[in-house]
Amino acid sequence: MLIDFALIGGTGLDHFALKEQRVISVKTPYGTVEATIGKDTNRELVFMSRHGQNHATPPHLVNYRGNIWALRELGVRKIIATAAVGSLSSNYRLGDLVLLDQFLDFTKSRPQTFYEGGTDGVLHVDMTDPYCAAVRQIIINASEHLGLVVKNGACYVCTEGPRFETPAEIRMFQYLGADLVGMTSVPEVVLARELGMCYASIGMVTNEAAGIADHPLSHSEVMESIKKLEIDVAQLIQATFELLTPSQKCLCASANAEVGKF
Repeated sequence: MLIDFALIGGTGLDHFALKEQRVISVKTPYGTVEATIGKDTNRELVFMSRHGQNHATPPHLVNYRGNIWALRELGVRKIIATAAVGSLSSNYRLGDLVLLDQFLDFTKSRPQTFYEGGTDGVLHVDMTDPYCAAVRQIIINASEHLGLVVKNGACYVCTEGPRFETPAEIRMFQYLGADLVGMTSVPEVVLARELGMCYASIGMVTNEAAGIADHPLSHSEVMESIKKLEIDVAQLIQATFELLTPSQKCLCASANAEVGKF
C-alpha cells in the first residue's frame, strides 16, 4: 500500500470527510499507530488524528515519532497539517488562516529525532526552511482559487503544554520574534523532514495569547473559534490535495542524505 498524501489534524476538521474510510493499524518501532485511509475525490489519503479519539491525548504525550514513521511506511511524501494557534501579534487576528514558515522550540520532554546514534546513526538535519515552501505555494494557489485569504509566513513558537502560557512567557516570545503560539508542530515538522517528507502547516488563529486577550483563556473559547473556521479549512484542504502532485521538486526528500556521516 503506497499513498502519497496525508493530513494530520483533528480539532477543526469535522467538515473534512473522507469517503470509503477504513481504519488500519501500522506497527512502528515506537508502537502501533492507527490511521484512517479514505478517498477525497478520486485519490486515496491518509488521515492521522494527532490527539486520538475524543481529543484524549495531550500535546506533550502525542506519539509524534510513531505517527510520522507510520505515514512514511504507508508511502506518504507530502503532509498537510492543521493547528489551532494563539496570536502574539496584531498582524494575526481571530479567524485568520496562516501558513507557518519558521518555529521556535520551547518543548521540554519530547523525543526530537529518529536518529539517536548507534546503528541508527546521527543526523543534524537542516531546518533552514522547516515548512516546505513548495507545498505552501500550492496551498496559496488553492486559497486564491477559492477566494480565501491565507497569510503566508509566520514564526510559530511551540510550547510544551498542556497548560496555556503565562503573560511573561508571551512577552518573551514576542521579544524573540514569534507571531503565533501552539503546542504541536514540534517535533512533528522535524521528524517529517528527517524521513524526507514535505510538510506544511495551516495555522488557525483561535485565540489571543495571555496578556493580549482581556479575559482568561479557555479551551472552550478555542473550540468556539474553530467552529467558525471549519468549513473554510475543509474547503482549503480539499482544494490543496486536488492540486498536489507526488513529485518533490524541493530539498525535503534529500534531507537525510547525511545521516551517519558524523
